[in-house]
Amino acid sequence: MSPPTLLTPDAAPALDSARGYSAEFGEALANHAAMVLWAQRRLGGGEADAARFLGAYLAANPLRPLPAPDCVIDRDHWTARLGDRQAEAAYRAFFRAELARLGSAETLQDLYLPRLLPGIAASALHALMRLAYARDSGNSAEIAESLGYWAATYLPLGEGIGAEPITDQPAAVLLRVAADPALRGLTFDDGLLWHAMRRTAAMPSFAPVYNWLDVGRDTMRRMASDTLMVLAATTFPRSSDNAEFCALHAVTGTHWLRLVLPALQPADKSRAIRFFWQAIASIYSKMGCPMPLTPEQAGRLRRLPAPDWPLIAAAAVASDDEHDISLVYSARAEEAVWGDALYRVVAARRVGLLPATDAG
Repeated sequence: MSPPTLLTPDAAPALDSARGYSAEFGEALANHAAMVLWAQRRLGGGEADAARFLGAYLAANPLRPLPAPDCVIDRDHWTARLGDRQAEAAYRAFFRAELARLGSAETLQDLYLPRLLPGIAASALHALMRLAYARDSGNSAEIAESLGYWAATYLPLGEGIGAEPITDQPAAVLLRVAADPALRGLTFDDGLLWHAMRRTAAMPSFAPVYNWLDVGRDTMRRMASDTLMVLAATTFPRSSDNAEFCALHAVTGTHWLRLVLPALQPADKSRAIRFFWQAIASIYSKMGCPMPLTPEQAGRLRRLPAPDWPLIAAAAVASDDEHDISLVYSARAEEAVWGDALYRVVAARRVGLLPATDAG
């Protein structure tokens, strides 16, 4: 498939076109186009907005059409090339064929998603993003494509050491990472999040992190709150672009995980949460180990005069920055579930509708 390099409102829908590109480009950078165009649509964007965004994204990034498969994935040995980016087209073709065979996207996920969970860090969580938005859109074909993306970029960070959990507080896991001199002192050569994840996971002291979190009924709420407090701490005042960038993915990733969890059985839900939080812990050193906001600091930020969601959403729809759109959509969705007005504050700050303010 060769999507057009320039789209107009009269051309084929931008979202359909974006889905035909390879899921990564350049030095294994995540191609956000298909996911962000869905988020933009959910925020109220129309086809002209989508065409404008995709045109700008194509001009800025060397996306490539999905190539022909280099082999046929065998159903009996489908895990043989997990994590092999050269197998993306083959894996996407495999899951398309499996969707046709099984006749149901839910059955497809039931059969294959549990095995993919240890590699949830795939493409720095962006395969999770694609699956989440495929489910959000109700598009069965996109669910198959997202599983193929996940398989080809599969990134396991370890399955723990079989130890008992030590805390039910997600933030406490991050603080334990920060307290480890070997993990806190890590340095990273480039900006790729999945490289940082892989480097951190190779450290011997990171091995037990998967086991640390005690998952219960309240874990997702706590995780949502803790990621928000970390993002706000990197945003008010803005600490560094790198810290905010990593923390942003923790907030949006929690939203993506919440959208995917209904596809899993209870035991696999717990596994997914632990693997996801392990992935977030693996980039905490890259963030600079920022301390989450205290309740008092968060309370002061919630009182800032952030505009209402329609204005924030309109600013995101008009933006050509994929992370503006991604954060605003996730923040709005998460506030609707958890009721924390701080989501609106950080979203407004992200799109320039609220000046930075010292939270101290």
